[in-house]
Amino acid sequence: MPFGYNGKILHVNLTESTWEIEEPGESWYRTYVGGSALAAYYLLKKLKPGVDPLSAENVLVFACSVVTGAPLSGYSRYSVAAKSPLTGAFGRTEAGGYFGPELKFAGFDAIVVQGRAPKPVYLYVHDGEVEIRDAATIWGQDNWKTLEGIREETGEKMVRVASIGPAGERMVPYACVQNDMEHYNGRCGMGAVMGSKNLKAVAARGRKKTEMADPERVKAVRKWHNDRIKVHPPNVGLSKVGTTVLVKALNDTGILTTHNFREGVFEGADKIGHEVYHDTIFDSASTCYSCAVRCKRRVALDDDKYPLDKRFGGAEYETLAALGSLCDIDNLPAVARGNQLCNLYGLDTISTGCVIAFAFECFEHGIITGADTGGRPLNWGDADAMIWLIGEIAHRRGIGDVLSKGVKKAAEIIGKGAEKYAFHIKGQELPLHDGRGKTGMGMGFALCPTGADHIETPHDVAFQGEGVSKLHPLGVFDPVKPLETNAEKVRFFVNGQKAWQINNCYGICNFCSVPIHAMTFEKLVDSVRAITGWDTSLHDMIKVSERGTVMARVFNNREGLSPEDDRVIRRWHQPMPSGPLKGQFIDPVAFREAIDLYYGISGWDKQGRPTRGKLVELNLEWLADESHG
Repeated sequence: MPFGYNGKILHVNLTESTWEIEEPGESWYRTYVGGSALAAYYLLKKLKPGVDPLSAENVLVFACSVVTGAPLSGYSRYSVAAKSPLTGAFGRTEAGGYFGPELKFAGFDAIVVQGRAPKPVYLYVHDGEVEIRDAATIWGQDNWKTLEGIREETGEKMVRVASIGPAGERMVPYACVQNDMEHYNGRCGMGAVMGSKNLKAVAARGRKKTEMADPERVKAVRKWHNDRIKVHPPNVGLSKVGTTVLVKALNDTGILTTHNFREGVFEGADKIGHEVYHDTIFDSASTCYSCAVRCKRRVALDDDKYPLDKRFGGAEYETLAALGSLCDIDNLPAVARGNQLCNLYGLDTISTGCVIAFAFECFEHGIITGADTGGRPLNWGDADAMIWLIGEIAHRRGIGDVLSKGVKKAAEIIGKGAEKYAFHIKGQELPLHDGRGKTGMGMGFALCPTGADHIETPHDVAFQGEGVSKLHPLGVFDPVKPLETNAEKVRFFVNGQKAWQINNCYGICNFCSVPIHAMTFEKLVDSVRAITGWDTSLHDMIKVSERGTVMARVFNNREGLSPEDDRVIRRWHQPMPSGPLKGQFIDPVAFREAIDLYYGISGWDKQGRPTRGKLVELNLEWLADESHG
């Protein structure tokens, strides 16, 4: 019998309202494991190239892993994947919380959804049973009312729900999927794919936890891990203030994205940073399944203009920067209110903030005018304009309908030079880290198959000085120099990327795992052995990681993406105008050479296509025709 996983994949056809259960063998699970790699496998197998991402032909995958739901801090994440309506490329996004473990406890390791329901439905899986239920009473509702409605209808207070809000129903291409109002599959527009399928939610309830191969060894790893979390500085910081501390940290080093990626220092940083956050709006800390870190923030504020409800989530770093510094807004209650509106509507806060900053800069240059906004100005620092635009985008009204398409397509529609201020990679808006201060992360943004994503890549600044010791098991011994773009940096990135992708394939939170936080490579391998009973190794896990990266790349190859898509934004090739990194920029020639070197190290040809030799090495020869099609 399998340990740590169920050995069952649920396949649902919404068009025909049918389902079946696949039971792959152990060798298949050891090859694809879960998360990113498992999802990519099904997208490549079942999705024809060139399909419209919002058509019934798109395939939607909810993927746990063989260790999801183990009673260890951070082993709670799952992936949602499909062809992205935002990029037209590989789309995949992770979330923590309780939904992933609950799906495992309900009897399934993954759900593969095909077709489109003739009317709104939600999927309810519970203790091995499957139901496709009418969603008429919750369609049109926000995410909180959806959660309450499903709890009431199922009679299960502990049911876990991954749902979409009005933005997903209206197929905003950066609509997200949420669970429990605190955990978000934010990137790539997976909420829009759910909306296109008339799938309002997936609800899971299970009472049988998966069995561990060596329960006592799992307990021992858990005790070691949780004890280390209490004293490991990065985890201690996360427990105290979450990711909000990054506002000050990045501002002090000159890489806090400000004024639509033009600047790296924000004068109002202290007004939206962790100290004022915890002095004014912080209510309590929250966490994910079985996790001792407790990095989640809940906020509350009794205010007529910017009311905050602790049930609707608290802004983390990416949102504080996206709706704050990127838009020159230093009003913390307004930023937190904008975050909660995005949570209720089901909008990715990163893309939403980037779109609003784009609109502000277009208004500044007369590209968008009062004639486009119904007379409403869109000025830098205008918190009320930001909140107004969130509602217009979610409901696709007026200028919000144009902006709802993302900066790339919105700029094409607006014209008049708007593309000069539309910053994206592969069509996806950027997370809030300036690559001029950490060029390895810039490589990660450029090479990420989903478009720019901050959890796809190691961030250079963590591996300076003694910090590089975290990468010793991967053969990286020299401290990283964040500002350089050279062969040494490429080698760092290649190895660091594999470590990050382990977490994305095994569904383990970066805030608990290697290489920055409390877990070590040795204990990580030990945990997988104890959970699954497999005689695995770090080498084996790195191959799973690389397999996931290569499959996503092949997906993009066959969708027509090329080396021209592996780039960063033009502002990062321009000198930083002020701050600690004044004058710093990414040299475009050196950066292109670094990308080409990455291809060579990775076993890809000059067109960025994995070679047949690389595919055979990774047990992916079945993709040879797809890669070179």
